[in-house]
Parts: sequence; structure tokens; C-alpha cells
Amino acid sequence: MEKLHPIMFAGTGSDVGKSIIAAAFCRIFKQDGYSPAPFKAQNMALNSFATPEGLEIGRAQAVQAEAAGIACYTDMNPLLLKPQSDHTSQVVLNGKPIGSRSAYEYYRKEGREELRQQVCDAYDRLATRYNPIVLEGAGSIAEINLRESDLVNMPMALHAGADVVLVADIDRGGVFASVYGTIMLLTPQERARIKGIIINKFRGDLRLFDSGRRMIEELCGIPVLGVVPFYKDIYIEEEDSVSLAAKSMQAEQGKVNIAVVMLRHLSNFTDFNVLERDPRVHLFYTNNVNELEKADIILIPGSKSTLSDLHELRKNGVAQAIINAHRKGVTVMGICGGYQLMGEEVCDPEHVEGELERLPGLGLLPVSTSMSDQKVTRQVRFKSAQSSNEQPYALQGYEIHMGVTTQTGHAPASPLNLLEDGTMDGCITASNCMGTYIHGILDNQEFIDFLLRPFSHKMANAQHFDYHAFKEEQYDKLAQHIRQHVNLPLVYQILTSHD
Repeated sequence: MEKLHPIMFAGTGSDVGKSIIAAAFCRIFKQDGYSPAPFKAQNMALNSFATPEGLEIGRAQAVQAEAAGIACYTDMNPLLLKPQSDHTSQVVLNGKPIGSRSAYEYYRKEGREELRQQVCDAYDRLATRYNPIVLEGAGSIAEINLRESDLVNMPMALHAGADVVLVADIDRGGVFASVYGTIMLLTPQERARIKGIIINKFRGDLRLFDSGRRMIEELCGIPVLGVVPFYKDIYIEEEDSVSLAAKSMQAEQGKVNIAVVMLRHLSNFTDFNVLERDPRVHLFYTNNVNELEKADIILIPGSKSTLSDLHELRKNGVAQAIINAHRKGVTVMGICGGYQLMGEEVCDPEHVEGELERLPGLGLLPVSTSMSDQKVTRQVRFKSAQSSNEQPYALQGYEIHMGVTTQTGHAPASPLNLLEDGTMDGCITASNCMGTYIHGILDNQEFIDFLLRPFSHKMANAQHFDYHAFKEEQYDKLAQHIRQHVNLPLVYQILTSHD
């Protein structure tokens, strides 16, 4: 195939749709016979993923790699920042944590060039294997106060020699000022790399923006490659949890009602995407104590700050509501940090997470967790320990956690899963009380069927759901949506020009 220039989707701001647009182009290039790969030099997100090598990257790049039809690895996201509080983040470099930094410490000039070299080296390795590289920027590319320390936006575009497409969100208003102002705040060298503009999230009749499109092109001297309508019928995994509150709602009749506890430091919320699409299930996010007690199943998700979230749950009454609901027969399951919360205690003697050294857990599982600065990141194959039949290790997931959980022996319990390497995972005391360290466990239909089996009377007419096939269909629908509204011939012309 013809060699294409690398392409970067940069933003006028945060949450303008860069990640989704990048995923769409990963799928488009794959469909058109190329071998694309995603790249984001620096990502800030609580939602992460374990590569096949057992290293950690941002979930958005794992999704983009999936859209491109390839396995993910750390060169696609060499620098990941995982917020631990309003002021500090864990820094993950090339898949491994290297410590925590405050925002002030992180953005100081000292040491930036070492990080810059690391992300540039990762890009260079990727560029030798794939064509084209689909880069994603972060936030706004016009944060001029951060220009000297920027690793991910225009400095990376200049290093890569990428053609930059500026993505603007018209739904939030002020699209003319955001596009023009962004371009005018760039240096002449940076401005020369902007080859196109995409207006994203348009609502209404596209013809109404024809004059606006011409005005932007005249003002900026840069072509508008497309105006992409807002959509509601395409489902791609989201990078941020900002929209979860909109999924908070009352229970429904005729379905299994599953409540996901809204932790303040909730992470890896994509664990529950499959349940949102399962026709047997009504899934909602809440920390309303009345809604929790009306659920059939309560899921406690992962947390980037387990002790802090445990303290909050005890303070706002949610912890007691979960315990009360379980006493009334509601199934409770914890994943990763949620599993730790369900035990008898969570200890942090080395202050890995903060000042709290110990808190009693919910007491639903006979386990104790001690925090450690050693992070476990790995993909796993496993099988249910609850089945009496011999079965292969056909289920898949991944672990990303800090802390070691051991059984206390105060009550009978069994492991929930058996891993392919011979070790055990999780804990189960009854069919309605269990915990696991495995993210993605709910992507396995066999496990979902096990979880929902006690509620078969509610699902008489429901059909099974193939999540893998569903995701592939969504990537194709997204690609078609972009093809319909973006001038692809002009994009290819830009990516093959010799200027």
C-alpha cells in the first residue's frame, strides 16, 4: 500500500470527540487496506488496560487498536497519568508506574526532555511497523502557558511530521471563536501543520451550517473536511466517566436490575459496557441508598483510591445500604477495588494511597487487603472454580491493581476463578456474594450467565448477547458515519501530498 503521512486529530478543547474520531479513522484505514496503529504520547485517564505483555496503557488506545484490528502495546500510549486526587497522579511510563507527581511537579521543565525522548522513541518504533500512525492530541492544542512542557500536541506533531486535523465541538457553542482562536494562538511553524478542520457533534439540518463552513475556511485558510452529526445509535467505549451520571435511573420491571455503585474515584467503568447492551439487563449507576436496595444485583467497581472511597461510602450511608441489601438477598459482586472493599479490612501501612492506614471493609467476604506499591498488570485466561465439569481456560480478562488480598479464615469461602497458571482468583461465599480482581470478567458470556442464573424467571424471552460481534458492528457503523460526512478523498490527498 502507498505510504501515508501520519495524521493527528487535535482538539480545540477537551471532550470534543478526538478519541472517537481517531478510532473511526483506525477502522477506515483498516477497511481501505492499510495497516494503521493509534498513538497518544500522553494520556490522563482512570480507565486503563493491560497489554498482552502485562503492561498498562490508556483504555482509549486499546479501543483504537481494536478498531484497527491489532493487539495493543505500550508504544501506542507510552505515558499515562492516573489521577489519585485533585492534585496528584500516578505516572505510568512504558506500561510501568514510576511514582506519583503533583501537577506542579509534573509540568516543571526539569526532567521533561527525558520524558519527551521516551515518547518520541515510542512513536519512532511504532512508525516503522504501521501505516499510517493515527495520533491523538490531548485537551486543547492552544494551551500556550504549557507550550514548553507539552509532550503530546504540536511538539509531537512536529516530531512525527504529522498532518493535523483540528476537531471542534459545535454542540458546546462558540465554534468559530474556538477554531479561529486555536489556530491564531499557534506558532507559524505549528500553524503550517494544520491541514484540515472537522466540526463535530452537529445537531439539526447540516445545510444550516453551509455558510458557517465557508466562513471558517475563509477566516482560517484551511479546508473544513467535514461536519459530523451528533449520533445516539453508535456505541463506542468512552474514555471518561463524565456521562455515567446520566445513566442513573430507577429500576425497570421485566429485567434484571443491576446497580453500579458510583464511587468518587471509580475506574475501569468499561467493565460494565456489555451489561448496558444485554437485553436481559437494566443497568444504572447510583449512590442513592434507596435505589441500591431495590436492585437485584449490586456491582462495586474498581477504584483508584480504595481507602478514600471506602471512607466516603461509610460516611454517606452507601456502605450500610449495600450490607442491608445483601441481607435481603441482593447479589453483591466487587471487581478489583470493589473486591477489596467487600472484605473485612483494607490496610495501607506504607501509605501507598494516602494518610489512612486502615479501615474496616463491608465485611461481606472473609478476606483482608494490604496495599502495596507493587502493581500487578497482566492479561489472564481463567475458568470458573464453581463448575464441577472439566473445562478449558476459555475465559479472558486482565488485572490492574495494587494490593494483596488474602483469606482471613473467619468463614468458609472458595476462590471464584482458577487461572491458567494454576493460581486462584477472588472469593465467593454464596451464589450472591463474590469478588474478583479480573477486569473484563463480564465480557465473558459464560460468566454473565452464571451471574444472572438466579434471575432466570425475569428473563424468559431474552436472548444471549454477543459482545464481540456487537463491538465490531459498532466500529463499522462509526466508520460509515464518518465516511458519509467527511471528505475522504481530500483526506487521502492531504496524506499523500509532497508539500
